[in-house]
Amino acid sequence: MAQLTFNDILSSNLLAGITEFSLTDMVISLILAFVLGLFIIFVYKKSFSGVVYSSGFAISLLAMSLITTMIILAIGSNIILSLGMVGALSIVRFRSAVKDPMDIAYLFWAISVGIVLGAGLIPLAVFGSIFIGVVLYIFSIKKPTHKPYIFIVDCADDDTEKNVLDTVSKSVKKYVLRSKTVSPAGIELTVEVRLNSMEGEFVNEVSRISGVSKSVLVSYNGEYMT
Repeated sequence: MAQLTFNDILSSNLLAGITEFSLTDMVISLILAFVLGLFIIFVYKKSFSGVVYSSGFAISLLAMSLITTMIILAIGSNIILSLGMVGALSIVRFRSAVKDPMDIAYLFWAISVGIVLGAGLIPLAVFGSIFIGVVLYIFSIKKPTHKPYIFIVDCADDDTEKNVLDTVSKSVKKYVLRSKTVSPAGIELTVEVRLNSMEGEFVNEVSRISGVSKSVLVSYNGEYMT
């Protein structure tokens, strides 16, 4: 029996049926990818809890759904193209830093929508996205009452530092000393505090303490970088 080689497979009619492509399937998949991408952006905007909302990242979620759908449609219709696509994607490197861990979930969601739509599993893509969106929205609205802030104070000496920490402990629900920098110019304290919306007045009280040269209150998303 003659052995079938890879060249024989490529030269045969084995790929004839695979290269057939449905224009209707392509249009439906891309339209649904666009709609579900907009839905992902909507949920992302409503559930965003970071410091600065990035519209560029939100648009990239839509683009990720469309691009992934197009790639899966191409791979599923042509074996030769799929081999070349795998080789091309293997050399791509993504070096953009993800600032919020939840952003990773949205990236995987957008990619998964593209994969599922490209595979033709439309009901799974639609109902799965609705379920994921509802879950993320429900958990996002249950935010803690006390919001995290970073409080930075420049103190002249040890006595000033003690007075500042005493004032902070009396004014906020919870505080954690994150860092302390000592230099010839003085002492810089970085304190994480949990505040209600109307509790920021203690900053004025701290700034009036003798020996305090600067006091800054900054909102952040709870991820402290050391």
